[in-house]
Amino acid sequence: MNITEARIDHLSGLARLSLPGGEKEEIARELERILDYMAVLDGLDTAGAEPLSHVFPLKNVLRPDETAPSAGRAALLAGAPAADGERFLVPKAVE
Repeated sequence: MNITEARIDHLSGLARLSLPGGEKEEIARELERILDYMAVLDGLDTAGAEPLSHVFPLKNVLRPDETAPSAGRAALLAGAPAADGERFLVPKAVE
């Protein structure tokens, strides 16, 4: 595929980049190399390869959920800076 200056201008506009004239030729050469390598990869026989979502097999390393009794109201309110026996007391935020 031939990378033209018009195509570089279009791509740089999409990426919101301003490229000086000297960089356009360098970018064009790099894009040509990338596309040539993609053509090499496209020619590989991948008929027997399984699709992967990750290189390594993934498994869940978390423990299973277990139910446990929670602390009582008195224990929770004991650590509060201000409480009235039933709930936390906080400063009024909206007037």
